[in-house]
Amino acid sequence: MGPIRGNGRRGLVSEINVTPLVDVMLVLLIIFMITAPMMTQGLNIDLPETTSKSLRQEEKPIVVTIDKEGEISINNIPQVRALMVQELKKSYAANKDQPIFLRADKNVPYGHVITVMADIKAVGFDKIGMITKPPEKN
Repeated sequence: MGPIRGNGRRGLVSEINVTPLVDVMLVLLIIFMITAPMMTQGLNIDLPETTSKSLRQEEKPIVVTIDKEGEISINNIPQVRALMVQELKKSYAANKDQPIFLRADKNVPYGHVITVMADIKAVGFDKIGMITKPPEKN
């Protein structure tokens, strides 16, 4: 049934019925509102494990280690943060292209690792690598 014209004949309706479209959009909106908070929670993962192969080295790298208490050592020699920077400056002056590896316990806070990486970068080292362990095989 369409609207009646002045002459008594019924014509076609040329309007789009948007009610079903609005219904579908509201259902989708509700679905996204329910699932969006679940997507932001993330996954529990252990970042230090990796399957990549070790790199070949032409020269012996400097290894900076951060243990689970947050203590820093360079090539297994304990250092405080200020002395670490001084030692790295000496090494950088001797060899600017020497690679440096950062080995951190997975329980060390991320901010502490980033602070040490920023100190290494501030000294001038460009080749910074992370030491990880391969995943355990089941």
